Amino acid sequence: MQPSHYVLVLVLIAIAAYVYGRNRAAASERGGTVLHSRPAYHGAFFASVVALPALLIGAVWFAASPVIIQSLVIGGLPSDVQGISAADLSLSVSLIDKLADNLHLLTNADLDVLRQDGEQGMALLKQKGILMASVPEPFMVDAAVRKVSLISSAHWIITAVAAILVVGGFLYAQRRERATFRARNTVEKVMELGLIAASTVAVLTTIGIVASVLFESIHFFRSVSPIDFLLGTVWDPRFSAAGSGGTSGQFGLVPLLWGTLFITLVAMMVAVPVGLLAAIYMSEYATSKVRAVSKPVLEILAGIPTIVYGFFALTTVGPLLASAGGTVGLSVSPNSVLTAGAVMGIMIIPFVSSLSDDIISAVPNSLREGSYGLGATQSETIKRVILPAALPGIVGAVLLAVSRAIGETMIVVLAAGIAANLTINPLEPVTTITVKIVSQLTGDLEFNSPQTLVAFALGLTLFIVTLGLNVLALYIVRRYREQYE
Repeated sequence: MQPSHYVLVLVLIAIAAYVYGRNRAAASERGGTVLHSRPAYHGAFFASVVALPALLIGAVWFAASPVIIQSLVIGGLPSDVQGISAADLSLSVSLIDKLADNLHLLTNADLDVLRQDGEQGMALLKQKGILMASVPEPFMVDAAVRKVSLISSAHWIITAVAAILVVGGFLYAQRRERATFRARNTVEKVMELGLIAASTVAVLTTIGIVASVLFESIHFFRSVSPIDFLLGTVWDPRFSAAGSGGTSGQFGLVPLLWGTLFITLVAMMVAVPVGLLAAIYMSEYATSKVRAVSKPVLEILAGIPTIVYGFFALTTVGPLLASAGGTVGLSVSPNSVLTAGAVMGIMIIPFVSSLSDDIISAVPNSLREGSYGLGATQSETIKRVILPAALPGIVGAVLLAVSRAIGETMIVVLAAGIAANLTINPLEPVTTITVKIVSQLTGDLEFNSPQTLVAFALGLTLFIVTLGLNVLALYIVRRYREQYE
């Protein structure tokens, strides 16, 4: 049974249990029995007791069983095969997995052919539409058969366990069900535990991401000095193919960090004024008909793929700026900070405008009316009352836009180039940290080489920069709130 089928069956069982428990409680209530909780809570209690244990066990099982089955398959290989190199063993395991995935297309006679004659077996696999990188060895065929058998056994085991849990949960709910049963308290406790579990998963995921990036960054800093990385002004990683040994290279962060901040600054100079003014107009000045049309049209910008923005910058904005610069005697590169920042600013306008519009619209009308009652004009009310009241939300919207700009890659590649250039001229090309993360992890490189591990150090840098922006935003908001309150 596939995980999706397993979950679907449990959902259907939970719905049936909910309907049964609710109808039973409702019938008891119609008979004159005074229930502690409403019938819906009794139905939710039945559904949770019947489905949740099986769902939790299934989640653990489907997460652990592939690892267990793979280890059993590898442990069952001949001893001479287990003694080969890690790369050859990985190739053999991948062939076993590919054969096991397509074993349902083969008969026992086909398997005998694969064991006895490799070339004829390859022809047979091609005839069946199964493409293999090399001729499968007899032990691979046996291992694939064993893997399929283990998977089938695992599916039967989890199905039997789930059936026992469902039946046991139903009997337990039947036994607990009575008029004085506090079903609402139990259901709310289950919901509270679910919320705690979801929060825990989110926190653990964040910790896992940070830990994985941090540990790999530590490996990188064992080869490259942190001072050279943080203060270096030259980016020259000197790529080397896997197995060639490689050279140390220069991993100066300053050009990449400056390029990231420079392009983000230009983008925010475009997005924040335009987005904030658009939000003020739509929330304070526009009629309902104009707002109903203008806001969805503006939000369409957020749905355009970034690669389209990159093509737009490459084919339209870049040549246009170069041509305009040439007419006034300026040398403007088609790939430049200005091109990438302007197009990126256009892309993130909806992040500022839409969120700011919702935040400004949420300011209580009593503040507006009080300002008007004191004789303030509409513009004075917006500047002195509405914007200060909405400042925390606007700061959050701007921060979201900054994070979006810092993490953008495709627009930078097409509009600003990939050259690590340390310049203050917005008419010259630069590149960003995200672009170099992609380039460092592309190609046939040794995963333990500095040329590859530097991507994790760059990712850690982005994390620290984003964290610093969050801390700065919280500081600004809290300081302003103290003055405003």
